[in-house]
Amino acid sequence: MTIELTPGAPRQWRAPRAKTLLFAGISLLYVYVMLTAESFLWDKTSPEWTHIEPFKTILLPHGLVAALALLLGPFQFSERLRRKYIMVHKTLGYLYITGCFVGAPMGAYIQWFQERLGGPRSFTIAGIVDAVIWILATAIALYFVRQGKIQQHRQWMIRSFAVALVFLEVRAIAIFFNLPPQQIETVVWCGLVAAYPIADLVMQADESLRRRARRAMA
Repeated sequence: MTIELTPGAPRQWRAPRAKTLLFAGISLLYVYVMLTAESFLWDKTSPEWTHIEPFKTILLPHGLVAALALLLGPFQFSERLRRKYIMVHKTLGYLYITGCFVGAPMGAYIQWFQERLGGPRSFTIAGIVDAVIWILATAIALYFVRQGKIQQHRQWMIRSFAVALVFLEVRAIAIFFNLPPQQIETVVWCGLVAAYPIADLVMQADESLRRRARRAMA
């Protein structure tokens, strides 16, 4: 038996998927950080240029490759892209991995360089830990996809992207609450400690929604 909709009848409204809402929030975070913390990029009179002058030759390439990873990360979780355009999915994935493997060590080096200019040692340690756990998750994801273990690959890519987002989260919180450096460092450590567990919670919630959808279809 089939049920036909009356021509012109309004379609039933469907709530947006949780993943859609998540990435919409991340997109807003991108925009907020670019308009606040990174606004000096198009303001040549900003005093921030004086601050970064000693290490801008490495900061700019670091920013480019890290931004590439942040922008390409969400595309790795598009099921439609993965099913229909597998080569595009793979290419974007390797670009993301490159952004991580190049950008993370450069970020740690920049923190070490700022320590030589009077920055705290603890920020250098935080930068190194950030780089290590980001590279670790990405390397494990790469290993699993090379082994053909797609489920484990997806899990570690989610953890990798959760660590990458710490960059945006720290800047957004620091700007919004106008935090001093000592409190910003606390936010950095909280973000790093929470990255993997939050990623796992997202995966569990996604799996729960998938099971519910399968039961509804059955």
